[in-house]
Amino acid sequence: MSTRLKRAVSVDEIKKMVFKVLQLNAFWQKILGLPEASGVWIIWGKSGSGKSRFNMILAKMLTEFEKVAYNSLEEGARLSLQKNINDCKMIEVKEKFVILAREPIPELKERLRKKRRPGIVFIDSLQYTGLTKKEYLSLKEEFTDVLFIFISHANGTEPKGSVAEFIRYDADIKIRVEGFKAFPISRYGGGEPFVIWPEAAAEYWNDLTN
Repeated sequence: MSTRLKRAVSVDEIKKMVFKVLQLNAFWQKILGLPEASGVWIIWGKSGSGKSRFNMILAKMLTEFEKVAYNSLEEGARLSLQKNINDCKMIEVKEKFVILAREPIPELKERLRKKRRPGIVFIDSLQYTGLTKKEYLSLKEEFTDVLFIFISHANGTEPKGSVAEFIRYDADIKIRVEGFKAFPISRYGGGEPFVIWPEAAAEYWNDLTN
């Protein structure tokens, strides 16, 4: 018995499709372009590179479009997370931002099956999820209307581990953080680096070139 093939999609059909887009302001468009409001992004960098601060800045900006959940699997609800939240004045967006303190992926999936679920989910960090490639694909394919932003440890200038490498290739936006700068590669345009801490970034990159 032959297997029924999925119907091919014509160029005309593709042209007529309407996608939900994050209408970023001019500043963020230079960095990320005009991305879809769903899919997968990945951010990686070494400890002490400014990654946690960038994550929070990005999360705050994204509350303009959707409710954002930050699943702090690695750090949990600790003093360092509190400091980051205070420094970024997340109180200003408290109605659209929620911290999930080490919520396992099965519980996160139950949350996302509810009507009043967040539309954007940060998962920090990928290495603490225990996800396999198959489980990652299952998560992505079940929640096609959610934007997942995975935070990853780094091995040199690359995400750490085979699952992180797999997600990097699959992700629509890939952001490497080093020396208090975020370096984006986006399928939707943009590409300008984001300076997280100007003074610390200037010192880091000056030291590298001198």
